[in-house]
Amino acid sequence: MTGPLALVGSGEYLPAMAELEGRLLAGRPPRYVQLATAAAPEGPTSLAYWHGLGRDAARRLGVEQVVVDVTDRASADDPALAALVTDVGLAYLSGGNPGYLAETLRGTAVWTALAAAWRGGAALAGCSAGAMALADAVVSLRHPFAGGVAGVGLLHDVLVLPHFDRMLGRLASAGMQLLDQPPAGTTVVGIDELTALVWDPAEGRWSVTGRGSVWTFRGGTRLRHRDGETVTLAPPGGP
Repeated sequence: MTGPLALVGSGEYLPAMAELEGRLLAGRPPRYVQLATAAAPEGPTSLAYWHGLGRDAARRLGVEQVVVDVTDRASADDPALAALVTDVGLAYLSGGNPGYLAETLRGTAVWTALAAAWRGGAALAGCSAGAMALADAVVSLRHPFAGGVAGVGLLHDVLVLPHFDRMLGRLASAGMQLLDQPPAGTTVVGIDELTALVWDPAEGRWSVTGRGSVWTFRGGTRLRHRDGETVTLAPPGGP
């Protein structure tokens, strides 16, 4: 059985989301693997900021912080970094540039190790860019029907939009068209800030946790799901 999978709208490593991170770690090895890869294009100062937040989160939870410092394709294929992804309780992909994250990780040694850990029972989470990159495709809201960038492929026929409550009022007409008319067979999932959509493999269901809502758009139907409610979505899988 795989571990749980969490798609988070915002708030990675912050006290407001510590309860979720604690639940994901419960009953698993006390090793919190963190990748700030999506922030790498912003430079070392941004990476240090995310590593610091991750250190504080691990300290609050009483677990070991394991930074897997992947910044480009070469480091993503580094066997030494891939070897850090062992005895994992929770592996977390934090925010930044979702296209860069997907293109950096896809098909590499580190991603192979992360996917294997999740299949072996470790929890896996992605916040903001991290959540977007876990799907088959990472959509561009400026050009939502142009195909986007290929993701790492754990979520099939799904497009993830984080920060949804903040983003909704800023969507251009093309973005609104994506919500009204998603590509055939595709579900657009909007996840509000400080909110997560979590796959529970033991129960075989997705459910919402957090202060906001998760929205699903498919085939002209729009549904809002609140804290504790189940969301009908295919189980995660893929390479």
